[in-house]
Amino acid sequence: MMASSKNVVELVAVSRANAQAAQDTIGEILRTAGGADVTGDQAEALRAATVTLELEAIDIYTAFEARMQHHFKRGPFSRKLQALLIESGKADLADRIYQYYLAVNVLKHGKGDSYRALVKDPSPLVVLRPAPDAALSEVEAEAEGADRAAGLVDVTDPGFFAGLTDAILQAAAFLKKR
Repeated sequence: MMASSKNVVELVAVSRANAQAAQDTIGEILRTAGGADVTGDQAEALRAATVTLELEAIDIYTAFEARMQHHFKRGPFSRKLQALLIESGKADLADRIYQYYLAVNVLKHGKGDSYRALVKDPSPLVVLRPAPDAALSEVEAEAEGADRAAGLVDVTDPGFFAGLTDAILQAAAFLKKR
């Protein structure tokens, strides 16, 4: 968990370091596997590193929201930030922040409105995995990992974490200048 005394820039630096360690682990496991299926201890290490990335994404976005919420009176932070960015002529940053907000929501809550919004986006920034078939039995769904809703967003995609943290830093800088 991130210390509450740090500002957004410091939090992002810590989060990026943590994410890089997980990404290095993932890269090493995949290089070692050489394209073959990963099994056993390697599969467990790959899963653990992926979960670390998912949690890091949730933590940094949550910390960003908490540190920047005071810029808005009340209501949904990400939607108010998106509207303010658009109003200020920063539609590209607004779109990026909104997509990463949706991705973090999917990581936290699984398939729902945020997942559907990302699926429909004509220029997605995040790589989504197909949602498990709702018709699967509980046993089949569990065997396919469907109980792990967080797996719907591919946080191992090389651009995901860098894109998320770049958008956070740009949005935080924008809000501080206001």
